[in-house]
Amino acid sequence: MQGTVLYGPRDVRFEDCPEPKIMEPTDAVIRLPATCVCGSDLWPYRGAQEIKGPTPMGHEYVGFVEEVGRAVTSIKPGQFVIGSFATSDNTCPHCQYGYQSSCVNREFMTRAQAPFLRVPHADGTLVATPGGTPPDDLVPSLLAASDVLGTGWFAADAANVKPGATVVVVGDGAVGLLGVLSARQMGAERIIAMSRHESRQKLAREFGATDIVTERGDEGITRIKDLTKGIGADSVLECVGTQESMMQAIQSTRPGGFVSYVGVPHGVSLDGAQLFFSHVHLHGGPAPVRRYLPQLIELILNGKINPGKVFDLVLPLDRVAEGYRAMDERRAIKALLRP
Repeated sequence: MQGTVLYGPRDVRFEDCPEPKIMEPTDAVIRLPATCVCGSDLWPYRGAQEIKGPTPMGHEYVGFVEEVGRAVTSIKPGQFVIGSFATSDNTCPHCQYGYQSSCVNREFMTRAQAPFLRVPHADGTLVATPGGTPPDDLVPSLLAASDVLGTGWFAADAANVKPGATVVVVGDGAVGLLGVLSARQMGAERIIAMSRHESRQKLAREFGATDIVTERGDEGITRIKDLTKGIGADSVLECVGTQESMMQAIQSTRPGGFVSYVGVPHGVSLDGAQLFFSHVHLHGGPAPVRRYLPQLIELILNGKINPGKVFDLVLPLDRVAEGYRAMDERRAIKALLRP
C-alpha cells in the first residue's frame, strides 16, 4: 500500500509502505474510510519538532476491522471502530483511574495517514459504534472524536467547566473550536473564543461562543479582564502550546479558577512565584480520549453535536501534502483525507 511519510521540514511524501499485519495477539488491523492531518503534525512539518529520519505520519483514525489477533475478544471483523492517538489496555491502574493516555502499556499511534492501520491493544483502544456501521455523513464527526474532539472535551473537563461558568478558549484550531463546543455541552453560560480569523470565529460562534477576542498577549489578557469586570474567567482552555498562549491562559483566569493545557508544549516554562500568587488550578496533558469515546460517540450518533464541521478541506489521500500546506498556511482548519 501507500502511506504518508515526513522526510523533513515541509517534505511530505505519499509512497510505498509495508501493509500492516497482526504482530501481537492483542492487535487489530483496520481499513480506514477517512483519515486526516492534525494540528500537532505541523510541529515536525515546520521543523519545530525534530524527527530522526523518514517518519510515517498520522494518529487519528476510524475504520472497519479487517483482522484481529487471537487474544482480541471485544472487537470483531466487520465492525466500525474509533480509536485514540494513544493505545491503552484499559485495565491498568492508570486506565482504571481514567487516564488511558498514560496507560502502562501505552503506544503513541503513527501510520494512520494510510488506507490500512495496525492498532495495538485493540480491546482496550477501540470502541465499536453501537447498531452497526454508521451513515457515511457521520464519519467525519466520528473521526474527530479520535483526537480533536476528545482533546477539546478533556480541555473543558480538566478546566472544570460547570453550568453557568465563564470560559475562555485560547486557540482557534480544531481543538480550540471543539473546546468551545465541549464547554457549551457542559453548560457554560459565557464562552469567549480568542481568534483572529473570520472563518474560525464564525465556526466558534456556531459551536457556542458568545464573545470573540482578537487581541493576543497582554492586550488579550486586558480584554478578558475588561469582559469579566476585572475578575477573570472561571475556566480557561489552553489549546496551542506556546509560551504566549500559556501565559495568556494563566493570567486570564480568576483566583481559584482552572486552567487546562492540551496544546503540545513547545518552549513553555513557568515562573513558580507567578504561578504561586495566581492561585489557579493547572491540569492538562495528552487527552485520555478513550475515557470519553462512548459518550462522544453517543452524542454524535444522536445528532446532538456535529464536530465534523472542523473539516473544511477534503482531499484524496494521495494529495496529503496539499492538506499539510493548507493547514500550515492557515487556509484550512483541518484537512480530511479519503483513501
